[in-house]
Amino acid sequence: MALKSKVDKDLRRISQLEKATAKVGRRNVNLGFGLVFLIGVWIYASFQSVGIEGGGILIVAAVIGGYMAMNIGANDVANNVGPAVGSKAITLVGALFIAAIFEAAGAIIAGGEVVKTISKGIIDADMVANRETFIWAMMSALLAAAVWVNLATYVGAPVSTTHAVVGGVLGAGVAAAGIAAVNWPVMAKIAASWVISPVLGGIIAAGFLAFAKYFILYKEDKTTAAKKWVPVLVAILASTFSIYLVMKGLKRIWKPDITIILIIGACVFAVAYGIVSPIVAKASKSLENRRKSVSDLFTIPLICAAALLSFAHGANDVANAVGPLAAIVSAVSAGTVAAKVTLPIWVLIVGAIGISVGLALYGPKVIEIVGEKITKLNRVRAFCIALSAAITVIIASGLGLPVSSTHIAVGAVFGVGFLREIITNREKKASRALPAGAQVSGLSAESFDREKNRLKKAQKRKLVRRNHLWTIVAAWVITVPAAALLSGLIFLSINALF
Repeated sequence: MALKSKVDKDLRRISQLEKATAKVGRRNVNLGFGLVFLIGVWIYASFQSVGIEGGGILIVAAVIGGYMAMNIGANDVANNVGPAVGSKAITLVGALFIAAIFEAAGAIIAGGEVVKTISKGIIDADMVANRETFIWAMMSALLAAAVWVNLATYVGAPVSTTHAVVGGVLGAGVAAAGIAAVNWPVMAKIAASWVISPVLGGIIAAGFLAFAKYFILYKEDKTTAAKKWVPVLVAILASTFSIYLVMKGLKRIWKPDITIILIIGACVFAVAYGIVSPIVAKASKSLENRRKSVSDLFTIPLICAAALLSFAHGANDVANAVGPLAAIVSAVSAGTVAAKVTLPIWVLIVGAIGISVGLALYGPKVIEIVGEKITKLNRVRAFCIALSAAITVIIASGLGLPVSSTHIAVGAVFGVGFLREIITNREKKASRALPAGAQVSGLSAESFDREKNRLKKAQKRKLVRRNHLWTIVAAWVITVPAAALLSGLIFLSINALF
């Protein structure tokens, strides 16, 4: 018996060693592919910089931009597809494939001609001493943002890459031109978004989940309720995403007025309802009267939502993230320092391919955390998260608030998780109520108190992992100051050397 136990322990140790070896091997392979991509960017940028004075600086900036794009793919994109993966609506490989295609398409097709290189106007470019100082400041900002997002991905914290860039530009701008160069009202808006984004996303997602629970999942006849309400919810999703794409995903190539946008949303709602209603009605005939069967009706809408979120993210956020690179390209090639410049197509291509590479190599870790580790997701919950993400961005855009899509999506995950926790604990409390006293229950006073305490603890189930909550919140809070400090130090080091 003792021999068998020793053999089992040895086998477990060998198995653990094999897993650790495989993990290190995968890490080294991923690192190798990442380096190959950056070498490719270096070669590509060398051709783009032929005949340009200061081409070497442009090549270095392009490589840093490629590194930043990889980190966007590794961290930021996970929020678009994580819920769909966590709910098993799509496999991890399928999600990586869809996200890579639609992120790249969004960046290249709708990335736009013009980008604000000073990251939403937080630094006054006119106060920077000269062109060389400006170039080093933007390069420091880009490198600091990339390093910070890389660190966040390593610890498994989904953070806002836009906020990392903002912090980088802030820190380098202060180091280069002093604190007077900072546009503090803009910074105040960005700081406010740290709270507004996740809270608003969480409230809206929880609201839709509560609606789905009480009007569909908790009904005795779930199939009839699904037949009535699922087409409405899917039509709302389609309408919301049409508005989302027009306002955010296509804003750099088409800017219709609010009347046109609302007409588009209403038309898409009507068309989507007309298409989905007979499909759901037909499916409901063979549908089992169970929550899981109803949940399966949201599979295709979830996959479409993941694709559309990825397209809009590629169009909207990637250009902002490579803004400092565009500023450097303009300063080197044209010799001008401007708040807005033309974004060269080759810079967008570097960003588009970079996010795809980063997503494929390092994205699964953050996808797993967003989709599975924070709270358990089914397809109804994941649907509510996707819908909340789009609606929250639309509301924030209308109010002029610079919210983070990352904070919204993760806030929505926490929102549905905490709503589940509240409802589950309330139901358990009602179903496991104890008699008024020990005499009625037939227990001794001591046993009664012990049983009462046990049931109280059992009633308070925690369906949201607190360790992930605090890790993510801490990463959010320190993203801008950490990136700013790192950027300032990098700029001062470069300045001292050159």
